[in-house]
Amino acid sequence: MEFVAAKADGSEVRYKDGKRWLWFLGPASTLVPVFSFWLYFAADRNPLAVLIPFFYIFAFIPVMDAIFGEDQNNPPEEVVPAMSIDKFYDYIAYVSIPLQYLIFIGAAWFVGTQELPAWAIIILIIGIGTESGAAITIAHELGHKSDRLNRYLAKIALGVVGYGHFTMEHNRGHHVNVSTPEDCASAKMGETVYAFALRELPGAFVGGWQQEAKRLGNKGLPLVHWENEILQVYAITLVIAAALVAWVGWAVLPFIIGHHFFGWYALTQVNYIEHYGLLRQKKDNGKYEPCQPRHSWNTNHIVSNLFQIHLQRHSDHHANPMRPYQALRDFPELPTLPSGYPGCLGLAAIPHLWFKVMDPKVMDWADGDLNKVNVCPRAKVRLAAKYT
Repeated sequence: MEFVAAKADGSEVRYKDGKRWLWFLGPASTLVPVFSFWLYFAADRNPLAVLIPFFYIFAFIPVMDAIFGEDQNNPPEEVVPAMSIDKFYDYIAYVSIPLQYLIFIGAAWFVGTQELPAWAIIILIIGIGTESGAAITIAHELGHKSDRLNRYLAKIALGVVGYGHFTMEHNRGHHVNVSTPEDCASAKMGETVYAFALRELPGAFVGGWQQEAKRLGNKGLPLVHWENEILQVYAITLVIAAALVAWVGWAVLPFIIGHHFFGWYALTQVNYIEHYGLLRQKKDNGKYEPCQPRHSWNTNHIVSNLFQIHLQRHSDHHANPMRPYQALRDFPELPTLPSGYPGCLGLAAIPHLWFKVMDPKVMDWADGDLNKVNVCPRAKVRLAAKYT
């Protein structure tokens, strides 16, 4: 499909999205566990087959990012309005939702009916739980839209991992406080991903409930009410969990709990790398400067960006949160991650390596001034000795 628009001078601009059909790689990647299950049975129930989802995320995609590199292409601004209303891009997100449920339910059946060693169950929980974090990515995209259908579908997507408080906290909390010490979802320089998780997971939960209580209160409604959007998501999650227990048996419950935890933790890891150390400065009136593209880490690695519907072009997203994923832009001189998100998650899991790579990048971004950095208080003395 070719998008056609007129420039300000009256001349015509034509644009073809070279990634249009490649966006389907995102929903397709959701089915990787199916191959893992097939191989398990084809190899006479060899449990090594369950390693595939884990290594697909943390090894295969980073290697593909390294091989295929970055895509810095931006669509012309003149065609963005037409791209934004093209339902084709919405369908990419829509088709991912039933596939996410298919894989989760299929994995629960697989774990509950096969005699797997404990290590295989654990690696499946981590691999498929992390992969199911992509359901939150879909909900993130749809939850930023203003129409009722997309926001309803966002809640269904969140039901895959039971992260019902996400949209409330993300839209009304994180986007307001991003890259400030007040934001539980913005990591501080010198803070490990594990310390960040202990702050972000409960902080997002409490923040989401506070935002929903405020929203309902403004409508004159109590917190416990059928219009509570967090409880709506929890209801979806609990009904599916109960159905799985009734179908497969109680043995599947640890998998469900572990799966949901790693779905949550997948988002936590992504939040950790998206704003690490970046700080918006306060103005003379005590308010923070508006969020700009430079307040989010960006990456243009094409493979992981296709799988995550441009979530990694996070700089433009935070500066323009209503801009749809297909139209997100790259900008010159943005703070840039060394790899796509999957590769960075692996790096963040080893704090010493993460600090070694990212702390110099943060200081370059801040022109060597530690006072312009969102610093972890516990690490401030160590970092001050190193960088001042």
